[in-house]
Amino acid sequence: MSTEQLLILSILVGTIAAFLWGRWRHDMVAIAALLACVLSGLVQPGDAFAGFGHPAVVTVACVLVLSRALQTSGAVDALTQAVLPAGAGPTLSIGALTLLAAVLSAFMNNVGALALLMPVALQLSNRLELPPGKLLMPLAAASILGGTTTLIGTPPNLIVSGFRANQPGMSGFGMFEFTAVGLPLTLVGIGFIVVLGWRLVPARSQAAGGRFDTGAYITEARVLPDSRVAGMRLRELEGDLDEADAQVVGLVRNDVRMIAPSGGRLIRAGDILVIEADIEALAKLVSRLGLELEEAKAPEKKSEDAATLPSTQNDTHAHDGSMQPPTPASAELVVAEEAAAVVGKSPARDSAPTPESDAAPAEKAATEDAGEARTDDIILMELVVRPESALNGRSASDILLRSRYGLNLLAMSRAGARTRVRLRTLKLRPGDLLLMQGPSDTLVDFSADFGCVPLARRDLHIPDRRRAVTATMIMLAAVTVAALGWLPAAVSFAAAVLASMALRTVSPRAVYEAVDWPVVVLLAALLPVAGAMQATGAAELIARLLLEGLANGDAIIGLAVILVTTIVLTDLMNNAATAAVMAPIGLGAALQLGVNPDTFLMAVALGSSCAFLTPIGHQNNTLILGPGGFRFGDYWRMGLPLDLIVIALGIPVLLWAWPL
Repeated sequence: MSTEQLLILSILVGTIAAFLWGRWRHDMVAIAALLACVLSGLVQPGDAFAGFGHPAVVTVACVLVLSRALQTSGAVDALTQAVLPAGAGPTLSIGALTLLAAVLSAFMNNVGALALLMPVALQLSNRLELPPGKLLMPLAAASILGGTTTLIGTPPNLIVSGFRANQPGMSGFGMFEFTAVGLPLTLVGIGFIVVLGWRLVPARSQAAGGRFDTGAYITEARVLPDSRVAGMRLRELEGDLDEADAQVVGLVRNDVRMIAPSGGRLIRAGDILVIEADIEALAKLVSRLGLELEEAKAPEKKSEDAATLPSTQNDTHAHDGSMQPPTPASAELVVAEEAAAVVGKSPARDSAPTPESDAAPAEKAATEDAGEARTDDIILMELVVRPESALNGRSASDILLRSRYGLNLLAMSRAGARTRVRLRTLKLRPGDLLLMQGPSDTLVDFSADFGCVPLARRDLHIPDRRRAVTATMIMLAAVTVAALGWLPAAVSFAAAVLASMALRTVSPRAVYEAVDWPVVVLLAALLPVAGAMQATGAAELIARLLLEGLANGDAIIGLAVILVTTIVLTDLMNNAATAAVMAPIGLGAALQLGVNPDTFLMAVALGSSCAFLTPIGHQNNTLILGPGGFRFGDYWRMGLPLDLIVIALGIPVLLWAWPL
């Protein structure tokens, strides 16, 4: 083994270990791996950032922008209305929903497709009286499968295609060259999901009265001086708590939190009870006991923050120039049924400090009138934190949620786990469910700007027919031009983005907001690393060790080894990173065996996309973690059979479509 091979293998092992550890974001790990290659002389400094101009990276960014245009124009809503059957049973409804998800994922970002269809799935779960997870996990799996059918369906396909294009005498894969492998697997996978798969999903919550049950929230409620519970002992509340199926899991007094306080502890006015309950039970409990929901405000310095921004509730869109007015699609959001039941007043309006000393009486009266006018618009909305959300790792206090945005974080649900810190300081994670309160338009804008998915009921009418048709035609034109080979895919989709901006199906500012920059950086950084693996011969060395140790020189067994290895890795680390790592190894294995390299590259593309076993293998799996109430070990029940189907069917399909 040469020194260069030893260096690149050491970097590769360290990179994979960092991905699995999960302490740092994937793009940070990728940049670190790239810089390590540069500093060790494996990648020339002038070539270090060539990946940012790679066609695969450009195509990924453009597809994300075009996906945003399809989302905001209402094109997907129209398709949903046309496809989903009304009044159908679970099997037919799940079949139509998963098939629609697969079709959308073939031509747009699959995380975006899932986010669009999640509210539809929750509506179906209410109507069918099924736990939401029974529809969310099949939806996530179908969107992953659908991405395997086209070049632009998923980043691993673009990475493998780009890697192939960099090889001497070879070019990238065409738009539909993945279809011969991906389509049969998608159809069989969806068939399994519809017939049996959804029944294997654990029922982590119960459908009740046609209402979406998100599981237990951890909520803080303040004891008022006139509260019925002031002066009572905790054990005296057991009757009320049992009747509401709730429990007190903590108590905060003078900013000191007590975990599992004893039943004999006396409750005082000003105490904050940490209550575990669902929304409906919480509403009844707060009303019956005379409590007040404790908003997530920053301690002490809240007044200073509010004083510097005296009009945040009415100026939310102007505080930093980055907030957008609600899109027509967003305006269709309907007030959740629980809104009126939980609060009779708006803490965001009633308790927010105002700079009265600087305001004239007329201005104060105008402010009060404006506040009264907004009272009926104060709603509760459930939001789920997406993997790429700007809220990840930040708390309500960090972003000045109350003083800057005029919103309250009332409760949080994290896969049934209890929190041991205050809501205002709780660091949020992907998949968390947030119960937020505030003006409906502000909540809609907040969810869009911070990368959250609103789970409130929405009306699926077409918000803008002209924009929907225009966005659809632009996407179809880009796909057609790329498929016919008239222009390279990157050029075709870049032209489509320009047309979308010119025709206003997506605003120029939204173009940059639509791009998932961590994914773009990840791809751009790992492409030179993959090139270094091949240039040093390390990829062929790994392939030879795998083939000699497991395949004994048999090409079909070697193909199975590459496919299974890729599937295992993608369940443990990012799918795009898996594709970048395994593409040179797959090519090296084909060269060692003297067979068609395209068969092995297709196996890498397929295996990288099929992450069904864990919530961390794919962003879609993470996105459904909170709304479905899932635990880490719940995914394998449906995911393992799907992986076995991919392996059992994938190998013969690969051999048929891309003969050795």
